[in-house]
Amino acid sequence: MVLHSRVFVLLVSVMVLLLLGCTLSFATKDDIDCLKSIKASLEDSFGYLNSSWNFNNDTEGFICRFTGIDCWHPDENRVLNIRLSDMGLKGVFPRDIIKCKSMTGLDLSSNKLSGKIPSDIAKLIPYVTSLDLSSNNFSGEIPKNLANCSFLNILNLDHNKLTGPIPPELTLLSRMKTFTVAYNLLTGPIPLFGTPYSADSFTNNPALCGKPLDQCRVTTKGTKTGVIAGAAVGGVTFAAIGTAIVLFFYYRKVSVMRKKDDDPDGNKWTKSLNGAKGIKAS
Repeated sequence: MVLHSRVFVLLVSVMVLLLLGCTLSFATKDDIDCLKSIKASLEDSFGYLNSSWNFNNDTEGFICRFTGIDCWHPDENRVLNIRLSDMGLKGVFPRDIIKCKSMTGLDLSSNKLSGKIPSDIAKLIPYVTSLDLSSNNFSGEIPKNLANCSFLNILNLDHNKLTGPIPPELTLLSRMKTFTVAYNLLTGPIPLFGTPYSADSFTNNPALCGKPLDQCRVTTKGTKTGVIAGAAVGGVTFAAIGTAIVLFFYYRKVSVMRKKDDDPDGNKWTKSLNGAKGIKAS
């Protein structure tokens, strides 16, 4: 009887383990596919991924031993962080990273990645607390959609070729403690962030202005407007003076003509002379 009980318990335990194993396999299949897609989409110039990311393995937690991969638990294929800094990787932002659904940190800095940062990036990495895309060749504008990565504490976008303004929507990231967009091609005023970032976070963007950089030259437009207004006033004044001169000569001419009409023969001066002679004679 005791033997039968032990056998029963053993069988139940085996079944639980099998079910748990199946659950874990299905739960982490997306993470494995995520890393496979990243490896396939990027050009691995130095062979870091090719030498380390070997998917010919079926043991639980095998991807946790890959270069640049941190897992939630070493024996569980659930990606926590992807850190692929300075590996000479080329390509665009890997969209299949969306399959790493438990990831909270992404570091692709100091590579040769190019193209635009996806406009729907918050959909791809919704739970990241740290995002580092610095020292690459990303171009285009900073996506407003980053404001939906509400867990962000660190956002590094410096040393790229990003253009346009800094989206004011990023000021909504209340958890963010580190933010840098230095050494890009950004333009316009710096939004008013709740956290006071230093000038180093924005430096070397020739057309970026506002605190903590130099004040935006909003008076430039006003000066141009003033010059235009002054020119307009001066033009009106000049026109008025010109009109006055024309009217002066016009009325003067009219006056002379009237005088000629009163003395058509032009003899008025002789009449005055005759009058004067008459006075003398009397």
